[in-house]
Amino acid sequence: MNLINCFRKFTFNPKEGIDNPAMSSVADSETVMAPAFRLCVLRREESERFGFYLRVEKGCQGHVVRRVAPFGVAERSGVRDGDRLLEVNESFVDDMGHTEVSRRINISGTQLCLLVLDGTAYEQAVAQGHDLKALTRAQRGQEWSPPRLCFISKDSSSCLGLRILPVEGKTHIFGEKGKFSVSPASGGPAEKAGVRKGDRLVWLDGATVSELSHSAISKMVKKCGDHMTVLVIDSKSEQTYASRRMPILPSMAVGHNLLYRPRKQHLIQGPEGYGFLLRLEQTTSKHPVHVLREVDPGSPAELAGIKDGELLLEVNEELIENMEHNDVVDRIRQGGQQVTITTISVQGQDFFTRLGLSPLLFCEDTSTAEPTESVALQDTTDHDSDSQCAPVEESAQPRLCVLDKGPNGYGFHLGCVLTKPGTFISQVAAEGPGEKAGLLKGDVVMEVNGASVEEEYLENVIMMIKEAGGSLSLLVVGSEGYEKMLQRRTPSSAEQTSNDGQLFN
Repeated sequence: MNLINCFRKFTFNPKEGIDNPAMSSVADSETVMAPAFRLCVLRREESERFGFYLRVEKGCQGHVVRRVAPFGVAERSGVRDGDRLLEVNESFVDDMGHTEVSRRINISGTQLCLLVLDGTAYEQAVAQGHDLKALTRAQRGQEWSPPRLCFISKDSSSCLGLRILPVEGKTHIFGEKGKFSVSPASGGPAEKAGVRKGDRLVWLDGATVSELSHSAISKMVKKCGDHMTVLVIDSKSEQTYASRRMPILPSMAVGHNLLYRPRKQHLIQGPEGYGFLLRLEQTTSKHPVHVLREVDPGSPAELAGIKDGELLLEVNEELIENMEHNDVVDRIRQGGQQVTITTISVQGQDFFTRLGLSPLLFCEDTSTAEPTESVALQDTTDHDSDSQCAPVEESAQPRLCVLDKGPNGYGFHLGCVLTKPGTFISQVAAEGPGEKAGLLKGDVVMEVNGASVEEEYLENVIMMIKEAGGSLSLLVVGSEGYEKMLQRRTPSSAEQTSNDGQLFN
């Protein structure tokens, strides 16, 4: 920082007396300063992780950054342990639920823009009554508008109705890379798709145009076929991004005229169920997908607009792309009499795949209600014992259960209530390590390897279990016993367990 320009030079004027403008009164020195936000731009390779955990901690407000990996993507980008997360890709998240914030990060792709605030500064800002949402919005400027992702289809004359021009002073037509503006024909396909005169072209069919020459862009337009997808932004908004040194990403965009969008639907089970079958199939590229088949006429699924062959993307706002088929089925069943699912057509999935984007960035919410409870299960084994329920008389005291990992995992499924911290044992495999160690269906998990997890969300608990290696220690208690403990506010730890648990070396 150049400190010379931080203060105005004082020149004594005898006629005016001593009035140094560089000095401030006591009242001025007590002026409350605005919080110092930090913008962190994270870029990772496909095989990399962002390298941090996001938690909601007891006694702490906000979404807390923890366990930042040394020399990882997050640390290299300026993220620090204890930071509070305020924005994800220009969206304010401080007032969102933890599950939704995690979801936004997971679907962002390989680039992520986080606005964070130091933990101490965050607590001071909250104590002083700062409107953090208004302050974060103000730093973008009043003339800011989000970028637009526009799908342009050729008209009957095979015309896109769009001219792409180099920005004057930034590039030359003869092969130099740089900035480009667009000029849509009045009433043409591009204008109807949301493109405006003078917009800056940021991205074209998945390619960042700042890395392309004008001739290369012209060739892409000629080869685009019947349609083209562009990311554009008005020139004033572009300047706000440039002044903040922030990239303009498709994950920040508002969709315009998109031919395909995933749909979120809330289903309430009918007398014959939801009215569809879920199958595990493969795409032409041998990629496994979960497909909705045999949609029954008049069923809840058909009434919600679900078509045969649609792909399932989420169950109760949980990503299921990398799950085993049985686990997806379990998640639907564990919702009870209702479930919220997100689906997309095969053509829609192919469209977003070609663009290198997650379709969930542009989801259409057609659900009419939210589920009152949802359970997410950990994949540990394929064989479940539904009869293992915790008897009240045996579950009043905490129990320490020590498990040795078997060939199919630890032999239990872990569940949670949607958007709330805390986890419980939802299923226990017969003859598995969990059953042998004394785990019972319905047990509330209080500690994992001696660390309290009562205020942890499901994803954090799963990660702790995965990091345990071949041996796992769980402090659990039956659900009714846990409710009684909460009423008494009785502290619990591994030292206060009953004799049900035994340590095996």
